[in-house]
Amino acid sequence: MRRVCRWESGQQALDLEQGIDRMAGILSKIGTTMEMIKWEHSIFALPFAVTAMLLAAGGWPGWRKLALILVAMVAARSAAMAFNRWADAELDAENPRTRSRAIPAGLLSKSFVLGFTCVAIAVFLAAAAGLNRLSLELAPVALAVLLGYSYLKRVTRWSHLGLGLALGLAPAAAWIAVRGSLDARILVLTAAVTLWAGGFDVLYSCQDYEHDRKAGLHSLPQASGVQAAFWTARAMHLAMLGLLVWFGFLFGFGLAGWLGVVAVGVLLAYEHSIVSPRDLRRLNAAFFTMNGVIAMVFLGFVTADLWMKRG
Repeated sequence: MRRVCRWESGQQALDLEQGIDRMAGILSKIGTTMEMIKWEHSIFALPFAVTAMLLAAGGWPGWRKLALILVAMVAARSAAMAFNRWADAELDAENPRTRSRAIPAGLLSKSFVLGFTCVAIAVFLAAAAGLNRLSLELAPVALAVLLGYSYLKRVTRWSHLGLGLALGLAPAAAWIAVRGSLDARILVLTAAVTLWAGGFDVLYSCQDYEHDRKAGLHSLPQASGVQAAFWTARAMHLAMLGLLVWFGFLFGFGLAGWLGVVAVGVLLAYEHSIVSPRDLRRLNAAFFTMNGVIAMVFLGFVTADLWMKRG
């Protein structure tokens, strides 16, 4: 009897140890997945979505609405990024810059990443359903843009605008989430974000100029050269500023709102000053760090503008 009890105790300890190991493995995979999709970069489009939310509500929309919008935005972006890594796994393995990513490096399997994508899509749809009927009805359209972007560089040099639109949908989606309808004025902000994100994707893809030419992938740098790509990105960002000015007039910006537009212009100028066709070393700082700052600064000034008007 004692031997049986000792055996059962030993088996239970072994089962517990194996369970802990499995849990640790799952947590490790989740951590690797979060690193792979750069979830912290959700801050790129999210502040513009919150800006649209505040304008649609004329102030504070309530905690429930905010929570559902945040969940929907983060889940949608997570699905898009994970799907992109799944779709580009073979391409990433051939590119010296990207072959250390999770799937090519063997840290995650394609099936696991696809499963994560499906979970993120389910969370997004659930959040959309919790917002209103139109949000749920348009959710498949948003997913088509978010997931379809991954294949655009196989067919067109203008794939950068596909990425831009994927981020640019955020303010329009947030407006619909609050109002249950679409106002054409918010599409001006959608266009501005599209050009903003698309312009920096043009710059970011300059890193892959040689690889894209060899792999037969399409991009503006690959099609027209790095120098011309820089000028195109600058033109897109100037157009973005023009759209923000138009947006400010449409929504009757006060002093704080106009200062936000000016601040975006100054920050964009700084970003372009630290990179050049001959020196891409600071591209990550321009692309990742400063873009998050731009989005947050614009949100901060528009929020202050709304508060001053209500006061």
